[in-house]
Amino acid sequence: MLNKIETRSEERREPFVRPRREQGSPEPPSASEKETAWGFAFLRRPAIAFSVIFVLIAIVAGGVIWWLNARQYESTDDAFIDTRTVSISSRVNGAIVDLAVTDNQLINAGAVLLRIDDRDYRAALDQASAQIDQAQGSIANIDAQIAAQQARIDQAQNQVTGAQAALTFSRQEDERARTLLSKGAGTQQQAQQASSDLRQKQAAYDAAEANLAAAQKQLPVLKTQREIAQGQLEQSQAARELAQANLARTVITAPTAGRVTKLTAAKGDYAQAGQSLMMFVPLNVWVTANFKETQLADMRPGQPVQIWIDAYPGHPFDGRIDSIQAGSGAAFSLLPPENATGNYVKVVQRVPVKIVFDKPPDVYLGPGMSVVPYVKVR
Repeated sequence: MLNKIETRSEERREPFVRPRREQGSPEPPSASEKETAWGFAFLRRPAIAFSVIFVLIAIVAGGVIWWLNARQYESTDDAFIDTRTVSISSRVNGAIVDLAVTDNQLINAGAVLLRIDDRDYRAALDQASAQIDQAQGSIANIDAQIAAQQARIDQAQNQVTGAQAALTFSRQEDERARTLLSKGAGTQQQAQQASSDLRQKQAAYDAAEANLAAAQKQLPVLKTQREIAQGQLEQSQAARELAQANLARTVITAPTAGRVTKLTAAKGDYAQAGQSLMMFVPLNVWVTANFKETQLADMRPGQPVQIWIDAYPGHPFDGRIDSIQAGSGAAFSLLPPENATGNYVKVVQRVPVKIVFDKPPDVYLGPGMSVVPYVKVR
């Protein structure tokens, strides 16, 4: 049995001898020839060849279509949601007695945000109202005095008229008495009596005119007092209007619909005039897109825009260009560049473009959120 095993092992060790090719038989193909033959055979199949050609044509056509479509748009990722935030502050001093809102709350226009203690301002309003009543009473009193003084003037005028008539009659009597005395028809006593009566009537007339003048001079004094009282009334009315305004300012309301942010006020705090109590973000928002200046050649107000917001990637919003800023953003920065000094390096500038939504978005948007707008310029 051992001899059989050794015999088999020897048979396995015998080298492989390639059979001799007979004369006239073809040479077997090499490895590279086999690959080429398989490739041509693959292309000789009509269905596969058509599929390959179709895919190549589709790729080229898709690239051309994409390029033709992409060149119609200008886009930038340097764009953000923007709005004009409002700093809510108190215009009067006082303790906060009621805080009607909380953080990030949606508020309608005119809704009450907070209330300030109004007792001092109500007292100031009552005091101004009392001063108005006092001034009106003074004016009414002076008007009555003017009316009475006008009656005195009329009475003095009547007295002057009567004294003037008596003086005229007395003057005529004196002339007749003198005429009769000169002709011997009258007595000296009658002439003296007529002369004395004339002097009395003249004195009475002079006194009546003096009384009239005094009464007339008193009237401007009363009118001046009335003007002073009228000025006090107007001053009191202005004080009441100011008190009413300050009283109204103790109730702070929302200037427009929006959300409350950065709320720092708390019930019981003392609010000072001008102190910021909260920030208010209106619902009216837009997009500020900082395009390169090389992208503005075909950009015009009114062009349609597709707005992609990073927070809502699957939902584009429609909008349009509202306006283009007259100058780059760097020109209106806190420290604008001074290119006339030092070495100059040209940098492509960014120009802010305002983009508005066609209709208010029905999603939450706030200033600073990232946006990618696509403006159709061709």
